[in-house]
Amino acid sequence: MRPIVTLTLNAALDVSCEADRVRPTDKIRTHGDRVDPGGGGINVSRVLQRLGAPTHAIFLAGGETGKALDGLLAHAELERTCVWARGETRVSLTVLESSSGQEFRFVPEGPVVAPAELEACARAVGDHANQSDYLVASGSLPRGAPDDFYVRLCAATRARGGRFVLDSSGPELKATLAGGGAFLVKPSRGELEEAAGRPLPRLADLAAAAKALRDGGGAELVAVTMGPDGALLADAQGERFLPAVPVPAVSAVGAGDSFLAAMVNGLANGRSNDESFRRAVAAGAAAVICPARGCAGPRTSTGCCGWCPIRNRSPFNRLKPFAFSCGVMTALSGSRAR
Repeated sequence: MRPIVTLTLNAALDVSCEADRVRPTDKIRTHGDRVDPGGGGINVSRVLQRLGAPTHAIFLAGGETGKALDGLLAHAELERTCVWARGETRVSLTVLESSSGQEFRFVPEGPVVAPAELEACARAVGDHANQSDYLVASGSLPRGAPDDFYVRLCAATRARGGRFVLDSSGPELKATLAGGGAFLVKPSRGELEEAAGRPLPRLADLAAAAKALRDGGGAELVAVTMGPDGALLADAQGERFLPAVPVPAVSAVGAGDSFLAAMVNGLANGRSNDESFRRAVAAGAAAVICPARGCAGPRTSTGCCGWCPIRNRSPFNRLKPFAFSCGVMTALSGSRAR
């Protein structure tokens, strides 16, 4: 298996901690503080590494926080290419309020990038493209990047015979879908609604929207993650749904990245779309039960696989209306692991 290359253009140092209660004005005493390397593509590579898959992470970083980020990845012995930028790498903060089980996530927008820095990233991708079949671009575009940057990467990847995978949102997702040719896109439910331009309250609505993206040439595979409500996959064979694995939730941070890493790893290893999808849902669940970002590993993922029976392809318009269970995550959090 050849290395899976990931790209992160808006990396971060992810700081996480717990507090008994979050309230205004007062000093909030925290415990369990930790710092992890972050950003979509970096998280995907970290999970791939834990799953035993070869990977190479390419990312933009700058300033003292960028040096700290690269140092953490060096300590993890992750194969990587750091493209140095002028702006300071952002620092995100996630606080788990132990009294309620709620998470508070603070995510800065990040630095403005220069055209030369983006081109350096594109060159780094090109340098590794001949040794890889997959390029996974994950995370938001930084300020200063054009909306069609991923479109260009997708076209270049296809021209080299590779497969382009995208996990992003907003204008860059819309532009890439309009340009067409992606192998896999992984929007969340909210991101799919944004791309479709309308609310998608029922499972049948989500299935129809995912099918429309696929049929319109936006991507060969569309995997929609819905948090505690499960996930949906659309491909040439139809659309199918997997419910979420019933696990005690500790943190939702990094679940989507774990999902994507396991999905791509399965496909790169020649597994079927259905089996790769099943492993992706299991890896997302494995991340949810961990207190750290992107920590799905082979043992926890395998354990969760038994809870992921693929539902046969069904005529979604015949299913009963699908109510999204907003309280499921809160209920699960009540019995979260320590």
